[in-house]
Amino acid sequence: MAESDDYINLNKIDMSLKELLTEMKDISEVIVDLAYAALMFDSEDIAQEVEDLEEEMDDLKYAIRIKAMMAARTKDDAMQLSGLLQIANAAENIANAAADMVRLQEFPLEQRPFLSFILKESEEKIRMTQLSSDSDMVNHTIGELAIESNTGMRIIAIKGRQGWIYDPEPDIKLRAHDSIIVRGTEDGFRELVKYTSGKEAWEPEEVATDG
Repeated sequence: MAESDDYINLNKIDMSLKELLTEMKDISEVIVDLAYAALMFDSEDIAQEVEDLEEEMDDLKYAIRIKAMMAARTKDDAMQLSGLLQIANAAENIANAAADMVRLQEFPLEQRPFLSFILKESEEKIRMTQLSSDSDMVNHTIGELAIESNTGMRIIAIKGRQGWIYDPEPDIKLRAHDSIIVRGTEDGFRELVKYTSGKEAWEPEEVATDG
C-alpha cells in the first residue's frame, strides 16, 4: 500500500501548481454534493467515492506543499506561495467535512431526521431521475444536450450498466435507463423530468452543437 501511495504522490508532484489547484477546485465543487447524495439515497458506493476523493485531495495538498517548498527561493516567494497553501487548506477542509458527512451512514436512517429538514430548507436540492427509453435525450452526450444551460440542473453522477460515473464530463453519452443524480431547483428538476421521462420532446433547437 505504501508503494502505491508514494506513486500517487510522485505522480501529482509532476503536475503544475495551476493543474493541482484546478483539480482541488473541481473536487471541492462536487464532493459535498456527492456526500449529500450518499446520505439521501443511502448509497455505500457514493460514500466510498467521497472517501476516495478525500484521499485524492490529501495527495493534491501534499504535492502543492512540495511544489511550494521547491519554488520558494526568497521571502517574497514564500509570502506569495503561502496564499496558495491557504487555498489548498480550504479545499482540503471541504473534503474532510464531506467525508465526515458520509460517516453518518453508520447511524440508522431513523436517527438522521435532521437531513430531510436541511435539504427541505435548501434552495438547491439533490434529486434522482431515470432516463426512459422514450426520451429524446437517449444516445446524446451531456455536452450536446446542454442540460445545465437548459434546465439549471447540474449532473453530479450517473449510474448505468457500467456502474457509477461521478462528475461526468460533457462527452459522456446518456443511455436508456441510466439513473441521473442532479443538483438544482425544484422548478428545474420538474422541467428536466419532462424530458427524461419522455413526456415532452427535447426540441432540436435546445440541443447545443458546440459541446
